[in-house]
Amino acid sequence: MTRATSALEIHGRSPAEDDGRPPLLFVHGLGHGAWCWENWLDAAAAAGWSATAVSLRGHGNSPGRLRTAVLRQYADDVVATALALPRPAVLVGHSMGGLVVQQALARYAARAAVLVAPVPAHPAVASLVAIARRHPADALRIVAGGSLPLRPDYLFHELEHAEAQAHSGRCHGESALVQYQLLMHRPPRPPLGSPPVLVLATPDDRLVPIGGIRATARRYRAEVVEFPGMGHDLMLDARWREPLAAMLRWLGKRFPTAS
Repeated sequence: MTRATSALEIHGRSPAEDDGRPPLLFVHGLGHGAWCWENWLDAAAAAGWSATAVSLRGHGNSPGRLRTAVLRQYADDVVATALALPRPAVLVGHSMGGLVVQQALARYAARAAVLVAPVPAHPAVASLVAIARRHPADALRIVAGGSLPLRPDYLFHELEHAEAQAHSGRCHGESALVQYQLLMHRPPRPPLGSPPVLVLATPDDRLVPIGGIRATARRYRAEVVEFPGMGHDLMLDARWREPLAAMLRWLGKRFPTAS
């Protein structure tokens, strides 16, 4: 199911039977949209989980002015979408969406959270350095207020070239204000209710260095599962089933039946 009205664009999948476990709410990263979760939405629903992905304002087919958007507004979008679900949700955020989820957790009592290659809780200056080493002009473009070009080599390591190009081509620009915030933000406030947190990452990430991700996991006392050889877009790279399986195993241990 895909829905795009005056509200935010929502992609949803329902399991064959609803056993009362918490729904999963997926939050995309910089320049992406709800479309990037299609593999995981289908597989999660097949495994018995209600799964929803949202396009943040100005992304995908969601309304809103991207140019003036800030992280707080993205967190507003996540909280509003989560509150519209039938039960308290598990929040799953990728990259920038991982930081948005961290901010949303301070305002929304999630059942659990999964951070996928997340922008760290602390300022992500190391990401700018990593970008500068690979494509210096891209780093200068960010500093000058331009959008980071989401090149396939930033996002993927193992995906076939044509598919990597196709996914990269679906990405678009990002708010310059948000990009500055990623570099200079304050650490999010502690989560409401101390939900369990899982971190999925790759030590070969070309956008978010693994050191910052591990530090964020320590902040939340989270388990970290790493997938060497994969690219930043764990949910789209060739071995996307592996991090998804790790997430579903982790969730299954915490929510084995309706509660």
